[in-house]
Amino acid sequence: MTPEPRPPDVLAAIVEAARRGAEDRQAAGDGRALERAAAAREPRGELFRARLRRETGCNVIAECKRRSPSRGILRQSYAPARLAEGYAAAGAAAISVLTEPAFFDGALEHLAAVRAAVDVPVLRKDFVVTPFQVMEARAHGADAALLIAAALPGPALGELLAASREAGLAALVEVHDGAELARALDAGADILGVNNRDLRTMRVDLGTSHALVGGIPDDVTAVAESGLRTADDLEALRRAGYDAFLIGESFMTRDDPGAALASLLNGLDSVPRGARRGGGRAA
Repeated sequence: MTPEPRPPDVLAAIVEAARRGAEDRQAAGDGRALERAAAAREPRGELFRARLRRETGCNVIAECKRRSPSRGILRQSYAPARLAEGYAAAGAAAISVLTEPAFFDGALEHLAAVRAAVDVPVLRKDFVVTPFQVMEARAHGADAALLIAAALPGPALGELLAASREAGLAALVEVHDGAELARALDAGADILGVNNRDLRTMRVDLGTSHALVGGIPDDVTAVAESGLRTADDLEALRRAGYDAFLIGESFMTRDDPGAALASLLNGLDSVPRGARRGGGRAA
């Protein structure tokens, strides 16, 4: 009997493209100019952390994303700064900006435009695999950077966590299973995102967030990511112990993403965060 072919590893393809792109930009660019641009910024990593931990309201990281590998083009007319202004007015805790170009149609210029348009903290969402990308994030106005545990084997995760903190950025460390969760905590992650989308297959399962939340210590900020669409989704995960939620695709496909965020937040102000089983981080 012929075995079924293995599905393509989407994550591996994206990471390889991100690494090549970073290497090309580093080789072609002016390193000193980037360092000067980064030095001129004052990242607000602590503000990013604080806004995700607010005890009142529902803390949403609202995302600007034009395309995804799983669904293709999400928004034909894409103006990240205008989208960010709508999110900020609706009460977003922070704004995530996709900067990966090959699979998401992102650009660092989108990050800079959003930074110039809003005062709320901004996350660079990309496949960060080199310290150069951390410097790029700071230089273009990010307050935080996404680090994906599955893309950073061995000591790389800890090294990029350290690089992010040295640059003044908060780091949202993303995991997909229990082994990645344990590795992220061992590396010292203090903001942990549980992605319901398996980046290797693009399948989404909200059960992932429910399954992993008990292993997140109370002193680590817990963020649920992907597949979140309704107030019921957020309420259930808030009661399960999540501090914040990263939402993109369900907003990007609406006529007015800012209004969609406002509608989602309406009525969730009084939902308390439930206690986790994880307790505090071991000393």
